[in-house]
Amino acid sequence: MSVRLVYFAWVRERIGLSGEEYPLTQSLPAGELAAKLRALSAGHAEALTDLSRLRLALNQQQVGWDALVSPGDELALFPPVTGG
Repeated sequence: MSVRLVYFAWVRERIGLSGEEYPLTQSLPAGELAAKLRALSAGHAEALTDLSRLRLALNQQQVGWDALVSPGDELALFPPVTGG
């Protein structure tokens, strides 16, 4: 099984992908998953170094970094959005 990762805005630009599948056999907190993703490439490391600069949505619901991500889930990572 795997988790579907979706990247937006400068996260997508730094990683160089709009999304990818990451193998996941058991549930783990999103923050732990981010730590594993940082090891994939320099772009992943750059985009995911400061998690306070990112927001995430698990299966299209905004959650925090302690949310459990399970095989088959979709996790979107994006910068905070502001309006004017």
